[in-house]
Amino acid sequence: MRQKIRKTLLLISFLLFPVTIFYFSPYLIIEAASEHIMNGSFVVFALMFVLSMFFGRAWCGYLCPAGGLQECIFRIKDTPAKQGWRDKIKYAIWIVWMIAIVVTFILGRNDVTINFFYQTDHGISLSGINNYVVYYGVILILVAPALIHGRRAACHYICWMAPFMAIGSTLGRWLHLPQLHIEANAEHCISCGRCNKACPMGLDVKKMVSEGSNSRCTECIQCGACVDECPKKVLNYKLVWRR
Repeated sequence: MRQKIRKTLLLISFLLFPVTIFYFSPYLIIEAASEHIMNGSFVVFALMFVLSMFFGRAWCGYLCPAGGLQECIFRIKDTPAKQGWRDKIKYAIWIVWMIAIVVTFILGRNDVTINFFYQTDHGISLSGINNYVVYYGVILILVAPALIHGRRAACHYICWMAPFMAIGSTLGRWLHLPQLHIEANAEHCISCGRCNKACPMGLDVKKMVSEGSNSRCTECIQCGACVDECPKKVLNYKLVWRR
């Protein structure tokens, strides 16, 4: 039931993407910074960072429109995406992007203001035909890696939102904040591998359980697919206060 609800939420989020895309825009936040405006995407990314200190990347697992789109691709290509050094590409993109935002803001003009609906028409992102060119360009950027490399490859390689949550989750752990994690009772694991098959991120959950590293994995999106698939109930959601 939980996975049906999760997938339904992801589908709804993706269907709303033409309305919400500008609130996840890596470009508009730079344009707004040039005018000293904190726009919708600034607010959304800031919330992602703060909430990730407590809930990790649960946004990716339950509400992300880009994640919803990529999970639709599972019917075409359902192999785990290769990881390792490729997972670091998104951090390189993110660092360059952050530098661009900061430099643009420093060189910007006007007093600092907040305008959540900056560059949107009545709050709707795709209010003009030209905006659909941008929309389908973003769709192509998100779909292509998943079609070529496998499960949620765009999340692993190029997502501009994931670093906010990965860094926030790590910071929350350093600050010993209560955090949502998937905890494992490793001695009851029978190594059936069903958790690996269920993971939409293509993670080696079985290996992480044996090593006790699952709670520190920044690629985990807290979706609970492995929890629901485990026949021995080895995996469970827990809100953990680490000391």
